[in-house]
Amino acid sequence: MDSRKPLGISVKKIEDFSEWYLQAVLKGELLDYGPVKGFIVLRPYGYRIWTILSEILDKILIATGHENGFLPLLIPEKILAKEKQHFSGFNPEVYWVTAAGNNPLSERLALRPTSEAIAYSTFSNWIKSYRDLPLKMNFWNSALRADIKGTKPLIRSSEFLWQEGHTVHENMDEAKSQSQEILEVYRKIIEEDLAIPCIAGYKSEKEKFVGAEETFTLEGIMSDGKALQMATSHNLGQNFSKTFGIKYLGRDNQEHFAWQTSWGLSWRLIGAVVMVHGDDRGIILPPRIAPIQIVIVPIFRDEDAHDVKRSAVEIGTILRSNKLRILVDDRDEYTSGWKFNEWELKGVPLRVNIGKRDIAKGELELVRRDTRERIYCKRDELMLRVPKILDEIQGNLLIQAKALLNGCISQANSLNALKSIIDSKGGFVMCGWCEDQECELRIKEATGADIRVIPFVGQDLSRFPTCVYCESKASRVAMFAQAY
Repeated sequence: MDSRKPLGISVKKIEDFSEWYLQAVLKGELLDYGPVKGFIVLRPYGYRIWTILSEILDKILIATGHENGFLPLLIPEKILAKEKQHFSGFNPEVYWVTAAGNNPLSERLALRPTSEAIAYSTFSNWIKSYRDLPLKMNFWNSALRADIKGTKPLIRSSEFLWQEGHTVHENMDEAKSQSQEILEVYRKIIEEDLAIPCIAGYKSEKEKFVGAEETFTLEGIMSDGKALQMATSHNLGQNFSKTFGIKYLGRDNQEHFAWQTSWGLSWRLIGAVVMVHGDDRGIILPPRIAPIQIVIVPIFRDEDAHDVKRSAVEIGTILRSNKLRILVDDRDEYTSGWKFNEWELKGVPLRVNIGKRDIAKGELELVRRDTRERIYCKRDELMLRVPKILDEIQGNLLIQAKALLNGCISQANSLNALKSIIDSKGGFVMCGWCEDQECELRIKEATGADIRVIPFVGQDLSRFPTCVYCESKASRVAMFAQAY
């Protein structure tokens, strides 16, 4: 038998979070390790979660006037070098192609670490007039980044699936509005579909995307008290348009450099779902993104098998008519107990058990994955009750995740207090900050915590009047945390 078949999680989440996470994603059949360090194989179950998430976002992007396109994987060094010339430290983690077969290349080709260079060198050929604007494009692709020090499947790897949007606008206000609009789109998806609340705000000058005027971020907290950047949106101003020559003839008949945005989220959101919602039995998936929302398990002796399986299939047909994602697990080679454990491990939100007695009574046993509550339902009430139960599971996961987030937010008005909180419980720590990068660096050295976000709300300097490091007057409230 395959050693990766679910045998249960062997460690408790609270005792060894890292090992628990690895077992959950491997035994839950989301992924497997690739043959090269830092690379993973996304298995069908994990990939289906990604495609469901992609479908949700893609529908919104298309409705808001964005179009999908495709970009090549290889970028000539001379194009990528334009970024390096203008933005110090840009793209240090690049894989290079130096040969084609046995023939050395005359110019190195970079494997796409992100798509600004290749997209914007192309946009400069397309955009000539204000009539060509706004250009609003989105790309579903992979990116590759070398020399990742601490890899963790889905959270930090050398290759990852993501979505990256790139837009071009006539003016600054339009670009800033776009970058903020997309951040709100991301926030709603992460909260409403993934059931994970986030803190929205700005990145500091040190932490913002290289070459951006402003980086907006959504930061979540994982069950071990570490922060995770869930998605970002960048107001690029005119920095890249000046680098790549993206100009347009304006309404005033004068030539202008365009204003741009870029934004993205990746498959790390799948890892976040596991980290936030999972328990000692494995993964718990929010119904809205679960590949299988309901698993139906027929329970039978050999002489009852035909009738019980037939009833299970009939119930599955009824539920599918309500556009629910259903699986009837009628495998003979596994016991019902094995199946219960497998689907709990894989996080299926709701299980329907049906046996000979249930058929006779016209009743079904429903088992929630989030609370493990058993609910008895008349067969003729199934279509009414099941959608409501799935909504309750979705809502309950969000309530629990909000409680986790709120419990992981602390306050500190001194460096010693900040360090004590980071060392003891982790999470986000709200502090006053003077906006001096030197203080930011010193805090990192002393605590291991970065400024994860300068929140849009909660900028009450009366509660944080001084910088947590230098004790001079604070000008921002920042949230520090150790992060993935």
